[in-house]
Amino acid sequence: MDTHTPPRTDPVGGAHDLRHHGDAEVRDGGSALVDLAVNVRADTPPAWLREHIAGSLSGLAAYPDGRAARAAVAARHGLPAERVLLTAGAAEAFVLLARALEARRPVVVHPQFTEPEAALRDAGHTVGRVLLREADGFRLDPAAVPEDADLVVIGNPTNPTSVLHPAAAVAGLARPGRTLVVDEAFMDAVPGEREALAGRTDVPGLVVLRSLTKTWGLAGLRIGYVLAAPEVVAELERAQPLWPVSTPALAAARACVGSAALAEAARAADRIAADRAHLIAGLRDFAAHGLRVVEPAEGPFVLVRLEHAAAVRDRLRALGYAVRRGDTFPGLDERWLRLAVRDRGTVDGFLSALERALKAD
Repeated sequence: MDTHTPPRTDPVGGAHDLRHHGDAEVRDGGSALVDLAVNVRADTPPAWLREHIAGSLSGLAAYPDGRAARAAVAARHGLPAERVLLTAGAAEAFVLLARALEARRPVVVHPQFTEPEAALRDAGHTVGRVLLREADGFRLDPAAVPEDADLVVIGNPTNPTSVLHPAAAVAGLARPGRTLVVDEAFMDAVPGEREALAGRTDVPGLVVLRSLTKTWGLAGLRIGYVLAAPEVVAELERAQPLWPVSTPALAAARACVGSAALAEAARAADRIAADRAHLIAGLRDFAAHGLRVVEPAEGPFVLVRLEHAAAVRDRLRALGYAVRRGDTFPGLDERWLRLAVRDRGTVDGFLSALERALKAD
């Protein structure tokens, strides 16, 4: 990577639709489409979690009390409760950070989830972009982040590239006077959660965001959390509305950080890794069609480059499969598609459809 080239600052957001998300790919097609567009684990939430959430409904007459859930999340990461803030999904956390923290030069490392930049822009910030390059495997070079950036946002593993950056490289972005926001929404899908920074208290200015919606299929419930220094948590909490997390979401948070749930999540991460390897092996068979997979992939999704990707995406949709367009991510264009990892049977059906879609070229 050319570390002498300054990162591009795009104050108007360019041509990328920062508000486009994977659910838009399946919304119109409904149940008729096999969903490889949304990065939520299939066949979730599990029955035991649905029953646990349903059991909380008898307490809806009372205002939500998040103390027990906050303590449970803190214990899961070996932290005091004052370092935890529960949020209505990780997306709320991005809005709180954008509104509550003062930043003269915020920078977002792309390609990545676009909501952090959208939230910063909505809060009136001019946002700089560090665009990681395909030639470098979309890997982080800490030297590419400008020294005067006082707020830096990066995902790990990164959506949509599925790149898992070394924890040391990410922590190396920390500076005195800088807030380092690491989106670890998909870290629990990585076996052993290697390269995680959640629970670390030795990295100055570190803010880690976690989501419980991906692994547990709770996107409709909205539950996530922030791990940060107590003074940062207090500042973000002041920006929250009263009772921001519902009673059912609090019940889910407690359940999903318990020992049995963590063991189930670990087993799911191993299955995802095996299913991802199966998907990538099948995708490699289409190299003659110009299809390229970004590897190594470590998240529950893979990013592929393909000429005429938009046309292939439309053909796949006609064949019953929804995949995520990549051109809404800064740093990518219309040649990119993101594919969620699914079970082998679903993957085999998708690969068969992909073969048909590619032969139409």
